[in-house]
Amino acid sequence: MHVPDGFLDAPTSLATGVVAAAGVAVALRGARRELDDRTAPMAGLVATFVFAAQMINFPVGPTSGHLLGGALAAVLAGPWSAVLCLSVVLLVQALLMADGGVTALGTNVTLIALVTVTVGWATFVVLRRVLPSRPASVPVAAAVAAFISVPSSALVFAALFAVGGLAPVDLSVVITAMVGWHTLIGLGEAAITGLVVASVMSTRPDLVYGARPLIALRTLEIRAAGMTR
Repeated sequence: MHVPDGFLDAPTSLATGVVAAAGVAVALRGARRELDDRTAPMAGLVATFVFAAQMINFPVGPTSGHLLGGALAAVLAGPWSAVLCLSVVLLVQALLMADGGVTALGTNVTLIALVTVTVGWATFVVLRRVLPSRPASVPVAAAVAAFISVPSSALVFAALFAVGGLAPVDLSVVITAMVGWHTLIGLGEAAITGLVVASVMSTRPDLVYGARPLIALRTLEIRAAGMTR
């Protein structure tokens, strides 16, 4: 999913850079409301985990995929903090590891930090309301959210390519390849996200940002049951 330099024209790259900068600026303000003594350490751990996990590629047909981490970061640390975590990871990768181009940094932040977090978190919140209100629903909702976020990001890339793509490839081919293969990559993303969230939920559910409403509700139910005895 990392877009290299020269894949999109300058106006498109500049536009995504503006979108990315605006998104990070808004996330900086929003993260002030999320970060506390539990979320701040989790955000650091999430950034470290995503950075390491993105170094591992798994084969998918003729290509390969790796964790994007948008939904995972949003569920564990909160959506605003997730945007900042992934943006920092992408910045380090672009500057120090040549993973994604420097001129394409805005595009990669838009696709990986903004789109996957936004789609992943929105999907997770909807599923959290639909699924049974119990902790076991959190990993399931996170896994589905992760799955949906990956091809969504690929579809946005296809739209950007339609506007400013420089490679001599037909748009229909780009859409079919990107969305098709990233749907399969999304299965790996869903598996990793579900397992990681389930592991944290089994030991410290209070550290999972996305589980806080369910834990609060569960606590109220237990207190109410105790008062009626």
